Amino acid sequence: MRITRRDSLAGLGLATLGLPFLTRPARAQAAWPSRPVRFIVPFAAGGPVEVPARFIADSLGHTLGQPVVVETRPGAGGALGVQAVVQANDPHTLLFTTSSVAIVPALMSNPGYDPFRDLVPITMVSEAPMVLLAKPDHPIKDLADLIARAKARPGAISYASSGVGATTHLGGALLGVRAGIDLLHVPYRGAGQAINALYAGDTDLLVIGTIEALIHVRDGRLKAIAVTSGTRSPALPDTPAIAEAVPGYDMSIWYAMFGPRNTPPEVVDRLAREVAPLARGTPLATRMEESGAQLLLDGPTRLADRLRKEVPQWREVVQRAGIRTE
Repeated sequence: MRITRRDSLAGLGLATLGLPFLTRPARAQAAWPSRPVRFIVPFAAGGPVEVPARFIADSLGHTLGQPVVVETRPGAGGALGVQAVVQANDPHTLLFTTSSVAIVPALMSNPGYDPFRDLVPITMVSEAPMVLLAKPDHPIKDLADLIARAKARPGAISYASSGVGATTHLGGALLGVRAGIDLLHVPYRGAGQAINALYAGDTDLLVIGTIEALIHVRDGRLKAIAVTSGTRSPALPDTPAIAEAVPGYDMSIWYAMFGPRNTPPEVVDRLAREVAPLARGTPLATRMEESGAQLLLDGPTRLADRLRKEVPQWREVVQRAGIRTE
């Protein structure tokens, strides 16, 4: 599916958005972009990652002087879209993806790309924690109580997920590995079924993204036991972070921009500087904050650090938890 810059204005009130041109190195401006730029989003159209992708593509279309289009390439947990960027190996074809880019290499023996060799970090876009949920009347009171019960009865406490290898699965698997407990994983087909299973009492727990969790927590239908980020979330300030009881636990859902391996440093620098002003005072920043996410757009360093941390982390978790998706 190909989404034009004009289409991307709908729903975000961007038609009157005016952004100043920034000072740019003459060499980068002359050499790139020389033709339209593509954002490859490796997921189906209509997903949450498409919102910031459209917004940022629209903004860059103004400041770069070339059209920037968003193209969805779903399949293989995001691997197909990444492969398209890697195979193009052209800085006019960029990757706009999620933290799955660090997870897929742990789940697939041959994902078709190496995140360190084939991709060049441009910027983190946003990040948000996940939330560990239970029914309000569930006897588990807090995280310490959960861990104590799990150690007393290994495998007796269950958690739902939206499927094997999904972030909803890996959030629970990481807790098991870091806390040294045995939780029973119960996969479902999609987040909707997993939430229904929690409501029905078929499972004890669910780890799910902040956007979905807030809907159920704010109306009192589910209780938040902990958030998965290393620190507490502004969206749930009274909910402890898992890391407060389990040192070394840190997981968030993040979005990011990458270029293929031959992307010149000046292109990375220009893109990072062009998008940085969007992190404050824009409709996108407001929308992300309302959903419990933080808009970052702070350049390649944080993204490179996150990749170095998470790729080996998920390989360890997948191996120790015995997760198989192939």
